[in-house]
Amino acid sequence: MNGSTGDSARGAAVIERRVVVIGAGQAGLSTAYYLQHEGLIAGEDFEVLDANLTPGGAWSHRWDALTFDWVNGIYDLPGSRLEGADPAEPAREVIKRYYGGYEVERDLRVARPWRVVSVERDVDDRFMIHAEHPDGAVRIYRAGAVISGTGTWDRPYVPWYPGRFDGPQLHTREFPEPSDFAGKRVLVVGGGISAVEFVVLLDEAGATPIWSTRTPPRWRDVPFDTSWGLEVENSVAARTRAGLRPLSVVAATGLPRAPRLAPAIDSGVLTSRGPIARLLAGGVEFADGSTENVDVILWATGFRASIGHLAGLSVRERTGGVLMADDDVSVVKVPGLFLVGYGRSASTLGATRAGRRAARAAVAATEGREAVTA
Repeated sequence: MNGSTGDSARGAAVIERRVVVIGAGQAGLSTAYYLQHEGLIAGEDFEVLDANLTPGGAWSHRWDALTFDWVNGIYDLPGSRLEGADPAEPAREVIKRYYGGYEVERDLRVARPWRVVSVERDVDDRFMIHAEHPDGAVRIYRAGAVISGTGTWDRPYVPWYPGRFDGPQLHTREFPEPSDFAGKRVLVVGGGISAVEFVVLLDEAGATPIWSTRTPPRWRDVPFDTSWGLEVENSVAARTRAGLRPLSVVAATGLPRAPRLAPAIDSGVLTSRGPIARLLAGGVEFADGSTENVDVILWATGFRASIGHLAGLSVRERTGGVLMADDDVSVVKVPGLFLVGYGRSASTLGATRAGRRAARAAVAATEGREAVTA
């Protein structure tokens, strides 16, 4: 039996676990599955903490117009299959239901909504994990290993440009519904798959999208399948093993020419105006000297890894990334700390495989150092 021991400086009892998993998205749930496969019991030997109010990870925040037929492929959770999804249903609801059912069926006992705010080492070289609840409650866990799968949703990235735009600006994370922009001229900034989808959705909703990318779009006739996912993984592994920031998916693979995009490509809707030179009060000036008046700027410029809770462990290199071992889950500088859903494992396929590797490595790292008995 595992339980709680001692008191922390914050007055909360310390909960002992062999392993703590942070995040219950694809990577976290896959990790939990493989921890069970290694013989560990959820809620006793290991704990899964998630900051979201509901199952679904980052998917639980997506907009209604992102229906399941727009999704670029969801890799099944281990030991499960996602079947019978309605293509017209919001992807958010499909994934929330799928992940939620998986948690119940596997008895993963995900603790939510608990946001991990810091992870530190104690004098015994174990990890101290501080989590907070929206109602102000605090939990402190002590564990021999930590597996962090917090993804990127909490760290939207907006690049800096000279000048100033006086109209509304929003990031992908705050996107409401395409219909909210009907009749408006919307500058969509970004060269990734999500930017492409926004351009098409806005055009279909009666807006006038204007697309800006730093480099010309590279359209490729490749399907969103397992082979594509492996290509994404392999293209970023070398960077994370050198401690560099992971590249975006589009930088690594180009843009797949999906059948649904063909009309927008052929009609010119998906034609980039090129990079931005500067922002204007009522619009934008492009690098070629041309200008456009716009009502709204939508920054579809991606995210950065959400690992601020690991700052106390000094995981970042001077290059800005985290130096990963050859297994692509072990943090070189911090034995016992594993990242899933980072770098190579950012794809849903990669997240599942990383979960298996991280679970096995965490069990091996904590062999003989199980949680303290209550």
